[in-house]
Amino acid sequence: MRRGEIGSYRVTKIGGEVIRAFVPVPLPPKPALRLDGPLQQRLESSLLALGRLDSIATLLPDKALILYAYVRKEAVLSSQIEGTQSSMSDLLLFELDEALGAPLDDVREVSNYVAALEHGLRRLAEGFPLSNRLIREIHGVLLSRGRGSTNTPGEFRRSQNWIGGTRPGNAAYVPPPHTEVLDCMSAFERFLHAENDGLTVLLRAALAHVQFETIHPFLDGNGRVGRLLITLLLCHGGVLHEPLLYLSLFFKEHRTMYYDLLTSVRRTGDWEAWLTFFLEGVTLTAEAALSTTQRLSGMLQSDRQRIEAAAGRRTGSALRVHNALKTKPILSLPAAAREAKLSFHATASAMDLLVTLARVYRVGPQNTDKFFFS
Repeated sequence: MRRGEIGSYRVTKIGGEVIRAFVPVPLPPKPALRLDGPLQQRLESSLLALGRLDSIATLLPDKALILYAYVRKEAVLSSQIEGTQSSMSDLLLFELDEALGAPLDDVREVSNYVAALEHGLRRLAEGFPLSNRLIREIHGVLLSRGRGSTNTPGEFRRSQNWIGGTRPGNAAYVPPPHTEVLDCMSAFERFLHAENDGLTVLLRAALAHVQFETIHPFLDGNGRVGRLLITLLLCHGGVLHEPLLYLSLFFKEHRTMYYDLLTSVRRTGDWEAWLTFFLEGVTLTAEAALSTTQRLSGMLQSDRQRIEAAAGRRTGSALRVHNALKTKPILSLPAAAREAKLSFHATASAMDLLVTLARVYRVGPQNTDKFFFS
């Protein structure tokens, strides 16, 4: 449905240029969303896929490794959208104080993303509301070090920003003036907690993502925080009990359509087109996550059986080291000994067995004393 532009412009001057900054109207959309026909079917398919994913996640005996891997995969992908070049292996080595294969600032950005997501999830688990305060806290962690650390981490911006171009005057999009940000974010927070608009948590997350990107309340890190909010909203709303759904890969693979739809919503008010795209992403991503989770769970069970069949007297220590690697899949021998509560000798012997069984391999510059769970 084309409702027309979902906001108005504030005309200002910056550096002698006339700037038209866009200020969105508060959510929810008016007229209300048309949830009928194919769009309703997409919504039902998405909710079904999320339900299947959440069901298996709550039953997994080995959640630690799966959650560890998913959070870090999302961190890498979301940061790559912003231009970083680091990989999953770079991040894991960085977590052992060994950043190899990527610029240090790139790996720090990805590590910050992991910390920001974990901070948000921990605060929600403690009962803290999903609020502007929490959003600022997450942003503060995200930009706590490396590139962006001088762009007022944890604070809404106090100057004009823009998207595309070299200055506001030739930008592809100019968000609200900084004087409007607090009002926009206050309305945004009210929408997050509204209970009388008939919207499901999934639809609220879809709309909130666009609104946050439109407001662009920070000087840096808006894209990453905006993508984090999707997962946080779904967990906070009880749609997911574990953070296993991340749309960064879908957005990255469909980058042009993603940005085109954000622009289209602002100009035409066609929220339904955006929702069609978003819900397709949720369905595909949830189905892929379900398949990966089932595969990893089966692999871990198979690993245990192979260890029990081959370890002999080392079975107990090998299983303890295996469990330690499920919690943190890249470890040095001393760290593995601490995690498994074994002697260094017993840990080294168990790790040799796991290498022989091709369940771990050696990494690091000496290729001898650090091990990665494969």
